[in-house]
Amino acid sequence: MIPAQQSSSEGAPPRFRLLSALSYCAPLLVNGVVLPFFPIWLATHSFSDHEIGIILAIPMVVRVLVAPIVAMIADRLKERADVLLWSGGLSLLTAIALYWTTSFWPVTIVYALQGATFAPYLPVVESIVISGVRRWGLDYGSMRVWGSIAFIVSTLVGGRLISRWGGAMVLPVMVFGFTMTVVMAIFCPRIGPTRRRGQPINIPAATGSGLREPHLLLLLIGVAIQQSSHAVLNAFSSIYWHQLGFSGAEVGLLWSAGVASEVTVFFLSKRLNRRFNAWTLIRFGCAVSVCRWILFPMNTGFVGFFLLQCFHGFTYAFVHTGVQRRIVATVQETQESSAQGAYFFYVGMAMALMTIAAGYLYAGLGVVSFYVMALVALCGLGIVIAAYYFQPQRLPSGGKTREAV
Repeated sequence: MIPAQQSSSEGAPPRFRLLSALSYCAPLLVNGVVLPFFPIWLATHSFSDHEIGIILAIPMVVRVLVAPIVAMIADRLKERADVLLWSGGLSLLTAIALYWTTSFWPVTIVYALQGATFAPYLPVVESIVISGVRRWGLDYGSMRVWGSIAFIVSTLVGGRLISRWGGAMVLPVMVFGFTMTVVMAIFCPRIGPTRRRGQPINIPAATGSGLREPHLLLLLIGVAIQQSSHAVLNAFSSIYWHQLGFSGAEVGLLWSAGVASEVTVFFLSKRLNRRFNAWTLIRFGCAVSVCRWILFPMNTGFVGFFLLQCFHGFTYAFVHTGVQRRIVATVQETQESSAQGAYFFYVGMAMALMTIAAGYLYAGLGVVSFYVMALVALCGLGIVIAAYYFQPQRLPSGGKTREAV
């Protein structure tokens, strides 16, 4: 979804596309199990809805505090990929430690530590791939899509294992996933430091003043609020579907449907890129979020929920890739990891706060809490629209906005 800035990939390191795709696969293999099924593991240990919300939210707060700091450090290292090795290794240790924690505070502390250690992994991978897009004109979607495919496979396998062994399967699969992050940290592309000012590079310079651009700040805040409307879905949809009588395999299919829609978006990225600008993708994704959460409390059966999950390609993939295009257009490569860290910070903090609220909302309102999420998504849409009109090119002293970006 990010426009290539060169017409040729000549000069790219050998196997850059392959290793970048595999580097996406490793962390999303973990997320494919943890996101849908860790709440079920918590439920098997008799944690209440409030406690589940807190356990899931605290690591989000920790992640958003840690990720931007590590991202700024990564921008100054000779090899950003070196960060991945300690991130994956320490996360693996926390996954093993969960075997000896079954009560509220020990689980909360260990899971919070995992949030801190795993926080920089995906943003740093993202920054390496975006550097490849900038330097050699590589296609972002063709690399990012394999992470989504890994998520689907992980979720489908996890659903089968849940059906057979219940929540006890979550930790072994989590350990395996983190082991793969360590392996891919070793093989992740090494492309040197980010480009510094004054270094020769044959690509168009980003416009604007980077992270200080007011419209970019507003955009990140608006998208963060919109993305946080997924909190009830992430924390309680698996439990809700189990209560409706869906099997673990069916729950896995529902989660996979959402990510499969992401894959479709990435495969169609070039066509979408030609037809729609980044702002259109973001606004449309936010609008679909409102509709999605309004329809979600209606028990339409497996087929209905499957179709609603397919909306995820709009509510997440459209919005995420649109933001990446705006970052490329606004931020210099010297701030690439910092920009990814800032994006991660805003989304993560909003998601953490909303997940805490989700525990109380779901305990008090049940599935009606999805209507509250519709209002949250509507608020995010409003801020995104405001960000569009805050672009320098939209001000009276400026010319036409760069709609193609």
